Amino acid sequence: MRIPAWTEDELVLAGALVVKNGWRELRTGDHAVQELSDLLKSLPIHDPEVQAAPGFRSPDSVSRKTADFATNRPGYAGKPTRCGEPTRQMIAAFTSRESEMLLAAQAIEEGIGSGELHRIPPQPDETDEAGHSAVEGRLLTRQALVRERDPKLRMRKIRQVRSRRQALACEVCGFDFALVYGSLGEDYIEVHHTTPLHVSGPRKTRLDDLACLCANCHRMCHRSRPGESWRTPEELRQLIRTSEARSR
Repeated sequence: MRIPAWTEDELVLAGALVVKNGWRELRTGDHAVQELSDLLKSLPIHDPEVQAAPGFRSPDSVSRKTADFATNRPGYAGKPTRCGEPTRQMIAAFTSRESEMLLAAQAIEEGIGSGELHRIPPQPDETDEAGHSAVEGRLLTRQALVRERDPKLRMRKIRQVRSRRQALACEVCGFDFALVYGSLGEDYIEVHHTTPLHVSGPRKTRLDDLACLCANCHRMCHRSRPGESWRTPEELRQLIRTSEARSR
């Protein structure tokens, strides 16, 4: 059976290991390599048949991946190993946003350790149309989507907005479903976490952690690009303002 390419979750964890080691590769016999190998084999990403395949995320393969990170980092003086574009993109992410990426790795590890990420089924929007997941990896994106789709949580957020006598409209573009669709759009809105899970950690969601968004803005907040996390509503508003200014 062919061993699948490394996912973004796995690359986040491998990259964090290299960064913590001073951007140096780790050998097969290193205890940290063995621990990461065991963790990768337990991630609820691949099919059980794949996870049981000989050589799947073995200590040798983990050590080789750490060499990819260490030798393909900008400024490395020696000969780089051959690696794929996803690894190079993850190297760029760790190089430019090291603390953010380390938080992402920590959140994934905590979610796996608690067993919470094992209990969450795959979600249809956890990757974009190009197959990319957010910078924190597919597992935390999956967890965020599950929470945002919780009807009880959504209704609690709507009640909070109503209690503050605020319009139930998109916090980014101002779209109001009720104004456009009449009674059909009454009390309809989607919710989005204002803080990515790799920053907040897998804690209980608070209502003030959520923003009300229309479907388009919600999708744009979650739409991922290689090495880039989701956007906050304020970041999306800034993108809209920049786009409008360029079109004038």
